[in-house]
Amino acid sequence: MSEITDTERPPLGIRLLHALGKEPDWSAMTTEELVAFRDAENRKRASRLARLVTGFPDRGAAIQWQEVALPGRSLPVRVYRPSAGRDGGRDGRAGLPLVLHVHGGGFVGTAAQSDWVNSHLAARLPAVVVSVEHRLLDQETPLSAAVDDGWDVLRHVVQHAARWGVDPARTAVFGESTGSLIAALAAIRARESGLPLRAQVLVNPAVDLTPTMYEHASMRRHANSPTLTMPQMQLLHRFAVPRGTDPRAMSPLHADDLSGLAPALVVVPTIDPLADHGRTYAERLRAAGTPARLTEHPGATHAFLSMPGVVPQAKAARAEILEFLRDALAG
Repeated sequence: MSEITDTERPPLGIRLLHALGKEPDWSAMTTEELVAFRDAENRKRASRLARLVTGFPDRGAAIQWQEVALPGRSLPVRVYRPSAGRDGGRDGRAGLPLVLHVHGGGFVGTAAQSDWVNSHLAARLPAVVVSVEHRLLDQETPLSAAVDDGWDVLRHVVQHAARWGVDPARTAVFGESTGSLIAALAAIRARESGLPLRAQVLVNPAVDLTPTMYEHASMRRHANSPTLTMPQMQLLHRFAVPRGTDPRAMSPLHADDLSGLAPALVVVPTIDPLADHGRTYAERLRAAGTPARLTEHPGATHAFLSMPGVVPQAKAARAEILEFLRDALAG
């Protein structure tokens, strides 16, 4: 595992936001308080003012909410398309590449918090980016529900590719934090079901929900990082794999077979409790014969890709994701 120097400090903007904020008492939060907290937090993340932190969308992309009819439920997705004249001159028959995105947060979060990176990918690849507004975790909603949401949306769009204007043979999955776990499990399901997948992008991924998740050195070293703390991880774990659930089934790191998967880009910020999750997963993918590129961003914090306004390293990460997907999704 890579060692992190003790002199690393989070970016100034992150330190200021952390000083101004107040950490909730996650262990004492009731279900009603959690719902109220995440509703307020998601409204804030989707607001225009929040774009000073979350970044301004690329003007070369059109953004809209759509509803996807899935078995037994309807799910919102946030769709990013290149604006007219920026679709790379496609002939309308094969369609654009598809990038299925899953936001981070687990028990909080919204696709709108990722407008900056997703609009840029839509405009610059160009591609259709579909970001899943999955069910959020709570005492009644385990992680398996969010995993099913990600997979079911991916299958729906691929199966109705012409309606969505995408080329099903040029498809990638892209997740952040808990969304990376959902994307990684989708990549495994895609291999098992024969769904063609060209690439997977996993940014500050959480890939281990077994009891060993807390044994990684980065979990101890950065237990009180400004953007992800141990109490948050413990709450996520309690919701994600309630008693009686097999945590290995929700842990890509412990999958029996990681061979034959779509090539992966694993993006790791170094000031992150989950840094060693990403490093170890990249190692396991390579050991299984799946191509995996690991990139690290010294001084960046967890969730940095959704906070380009205060974390300068986000721009470099966005550029490498764009390059990786452009190569993987080329005609």
